[in-house]
Amino acid sequence: MKYKMRILNLSNPEELNLEMKRIKVSTQGCEAMEDKGFAYALKIENVKLGAANILKQEMLVIGGDAAINRDVIIGKVEYSDVILLGTRKQLLILAKRIRKQQFFDLIEIAEQIEKLLNPFPLPDLVCGDYTLKLNERVHIMGVLNVTPDSFSDGGKFLLPCVAVEQAKLMREQGADIIDVGGESSRPGAAPVSEEEEKRRVLSIVNILVKELDCPISIDTYKSNVAEEALKLGASIVNDISALRFDNRMAEVVAKYDVPLILMHIQGTPRDMQKNPYYDDLMGEIYQFLYNAIAFAEKSGIASEKIIIDPGIGFGKRIEDNLIILRRLRELTSLNKPILIGASRKAFIGKTLDLDVDERLEGTLAAIASAVMNGANLIRVHDVQATVRLVRMLEAIGKSQ
Repeated sequence: MKYKMRILNLSNPEELNLEMKRIKVSTQGCEAMEDKGFAYALKIENVKLGAANILKQEMLVIGGDAAINRDVIIGKVEYSDVILLGTRKQLLILAKRIRKQQFFDLIEIAEQIEKLLNPFPLPDLVCGDYTLKLNERVHIMGVLNVTPDSFSDGGKFLLPCVAVEQAKLMREQGADIIDVGGESSRPGAAPVSEEEEKRRVLSIVNILVKELDCPISIDTYKSNVAEEALKLGASIVNDISALRFDNRMAEVVAKYDVPLILMHIQGTPRDMQKNPYYDDLMGEIYQFLYNAIAFAEKSGIASEKIIIDPGIGFGKRIEDNLIILRRLRELTSLNKPILIGASRKAFIGKTLDLDVDERLEGTLAAIASAVMNGANLIRVHDVQATVRLVRMLEAIGKSQ
């Protein structure tokens, strides 16, 4: 070959800027071109017919394109989803151009495009006496199931003394949060009574908040269980139902002003794996979480205290879980920290034909994909291996 030629595998404008500096592009040139090196497919739902036509025309004028419903051009539909196809530079030019048009909500569309392409850093997550700086690194949540029937470690940590030692071990291994759960949410699991759940978790929470120097999370969808744990000093609520199973949960979380994890689930743990189906997997998860965030904020829960979780394994087929991990970055447009809990789950076992105690490597692969695609918190059983993996990924990401 006469010329050495390669496609640069760059992940952000800063890396492109560095490559341009290596070939001695001027500072002004670098600034002018760094937004031209990355193409986006930006989807806008339910756009008015007139706006869809204008977006299509404007994108073509500036060298991009827009995919719209085939019936828009003949006026057979009133609304269309739109997929804008262009570089960051082109999309910002589009926003500037349509701001001048005072109809079809184009000004609002422009503002949302600009906000999406220039996101604010995530705020620090305040959990009682502790503050997690989510912009600095990925944080690890250690799983502590005090249940007899959890799919992975059911029965191992029922005794408070054993549970406390496991929590201390996970903290020593690098866990930033300990998540205590007293009811299994494995597929097919039957609910337990509120009193039984309290009996399992409260004494352990009481010890952990005194003996560990990190936030303690309560994994429950029952408001009374959450409130009793919060009274003892727990400082995060992890609700697999996203406030839907107990009407009082939002009130309790708002009252104690603690972070809340909103998780997507199709159905309930008892029936969620009975033929789950999606017409538009990522679109439906996005809409569910969008609505959950809106409800939480309307209920008085501080916006900066909300965390989202797409619910790996909760009403999902094997392929659904794999798609979520691959396309996770789409959920960053909700501007909330993203938690992923893929640890030892069935989709790993079915993909690799492995029993639950042989799924570490598969779990780490899933976590690596999640971190590279925008996850901010990782919920795991195997803390030490996960911490090492994540710190290494971060080191690679920071290297230039």
